Amino acid sequence: MPIPTENVGSLPRPTTLQQALAGYDAGTTSREELTREQDAACRDSIERMEATGSPMVTDGEQRASSFATYPLTDTLGGTGLADHLAADGQYFAIFTDGHHRQLPRLTGGPFRYKTYAADYLEQAIPLATGPVKQAVIAPSMLALLYPLDAEIEGYSREEFLADLVDECEKDIRKCFEAGAARVSIDFTEGRLALRNDPANPWTGRNMLGEFVDLNNRVLDRFSADERRDIGIHTCPGGDMDSTHSADVDYAELLPAMFAMNAGYFLIQLASEPDRERVYRLLGEHSRADANGVPQVCFVGVINPQDPRVETAEEVRDQLVLAAQSIPVERLGSTDDCGFSPFSIDIKPKHGSPDVARDIAFQKITARVEGTRLASEELGV
Repeated sequence: MPIPTENVGSLPRPTTLQQALAGYDAGTTSREELTREQDAACRDSIERMEATGSPMVTDGEQRASSFATYPLTDTLGGTGLADHLAADGQYFAIFTDGHHRQLPRLTGGPFRYKTYAADYLEQAIPLATGPVKQAVIAPSMLALLYPLDAEIEGYSREEFLADLVDECEKDIRKCFEAGAARVSIDFTEGRLALRNDPANPWTGRNMLGEFVDLNNRVLDRFSADERRDIGIHTCPGGDMDSTHSADVDYAELLPAMFAMNAGYFLIQLASEPDRERVYRLLGEHSRADANGVPQVCFVGVINPQDPRVETAEEVRDQLVLAAQSIPVERLGSTDDCGFSPFSIDIKPKHGSPDVARDIAFQKITARVEGTRLASEELGV
């Protein structure tokens, strides 16, 4: 079997879709007009991704407000916010270029998703000719909806976490029921939890252990066979061609991350300054048996924040190098991050979202071909 390869999830939204989203927030674009733009972007995403030769595709998250807020609100601007939420939550990330992204604030219970990832998946699968994967948000991210230092009257933190775990399990199960080949859980807050940013209070509270335990509460509800197709994605953030925690050493994150009982991990690496060192760490800390399932390391060989398109030979060479530290039967390839995890993203280094979208498919093509070349060289 050749080395597996898959993308994380998102693609840049076309300028016309981003304009429709802004118009919908402003009340100048109808729901029907927005849906038409989303439909067109999803179809284009799947068709163009299939044309890259990718063995698995997504709809590029073209209908989602963001990778983190899709269960909570219809748009990134806050239109259609779910019940028991207010718009003035805490920052979950402050990026190196100075911009931030904000979560809603929980005001009461019970906590319920407004939208499940399967709601998008059910519309994507009929457009595809092959397997479709789906990304979902980690419970550890949504745990930040609850106020850090306050108790919500009539709805304790533990009551909220119990509801949250139920909803996250339901989100994943509904994806598999809808036909997902794989489901990956976005865990960008993992690396950020090891940063101590005075402007972002939750990052200084040593929450990584709590995050891992919470995520395992969800993962441990699935059998080993199910967890083979449930992944965890880690990265230092990716938004408007900027990151939020690339200065955090992977050596601090990986031992805790691999304590999660997932079957595979999508790991940002193409933009790391010392990839060979991280390959060794992956070989050291990933587990051949995580409660009945081997942990496969999908190493990042494509940098979505950089407009330069990697060559297939560069991808091949990195995978061959990684195979010196990671057993080849537990090696895969991926992109460092989603290409645009937030629906509104101008992609400043690329010049425009449309240029970034074209480049994304070129990069995916290079990943697919480079992974094929590496499989040949490694004899798998």
